[in-house]
Amino acid sequence: MHFDDLLTEQRNHRSTHIDRESTLEMVATINREDHRVARAVQKQLPEIAAAIDAAFPKFDDGGRLIYVGAGTSGRLGVIDATELQPTYGLTADQTFGLIAGGAEALTHTIQAVEDSPELAQDDLAAVNLGPKDVVIASAASGQTPYTVSALQFAQDQGALGIGFSCIEDSPLAKLADYPITPVVGPEVITGATLLKAGTAEKMVLNMLSTGIMIKSGKVYQNLMINVVPSNGKTFERAKKIIAEATQTSTLAAERALDRAGNNVPLAIVLIETKGTIAEAKALLGATNGHVSQAVKLSDSHQD
Repeated sequence: MHFDDLLTEQRNHRSTHIDRESTLEMVATINREDHRVARAVQKQLPEIAAAIDAAFPKFDDGGRLIYVGAGTSGRLGVIDATELQPTYGLTADQTFGLIAGGAEALTHTIQAVEDSPELAQDDLAAVNLGPKDVVIASAASGQTPYTVSALQFAQDQGALGIGFSCIEDSPLAKLADYPITPVVGPEVITGATLLKAGTAEKMVLNMLSTGIMIKSGKVYQNLMINVVPSNGKTFERAKKIIAEATQTSTLAAERALDRAGNNVPLAIVLIETKGTIAEAKALLGATNGHVSQAVKLSDSHQD
């Protein structure tokens, strides 16, 4: 399909006269189009869930979440990967983003790099991509050469390939193990895919990464339990998380945290199971660090 024929490049008849609208009418037009994004993403929930179910065992087994893209799509991937690190206690080796043109492309537009299939292959080869890894490749058009080539290289190495695009049956969608394709339609400003397509990508990436983190035991109830108490602020946050998770006082949470050597998941299991440090460690070891499973396992033993 020719680039100009893509749905994301078509004119939107609902915003044809946006330049003549009042400011309030203008933002209302944009907001109405954003509602369409949520509905388009909703239609992809089964595909998103399937991708999460395929990705989390690889991540659990030591694989990495690697985001790949060019331009806006690449920047959003880098943001998602970067935010996962402090939120869920991950290292920069466990999740990161690759963008066409490298770090400079995060703040500057670098011409032609998105058209280079070889650059994508070089970028992924440099991080020693392997079969345990998960590659999340994003391109609104679904045909950016850098991104399509990256996904092809990932699959050649046996990695799991998840492809985000906003065009059905795009090269990226056809290539992906798990294509996710919310069809958001023409942009409010013709061709400006940082708008609806970008919003859709952010929503999808949020679901993918959050789902993988939950499934991998980085969340207990709805609390982010892998916070590392490294200063006064994070120590207070850790105590609050433990207290809320276990319905106990912050004083009891602080004592458990001290006994657990500042390990929040261990402190939670310690309180929830009313066992010893050794028993709590054994439960977490048996469940690969999943607090919910550790507590459930303890309950089954008591029964």
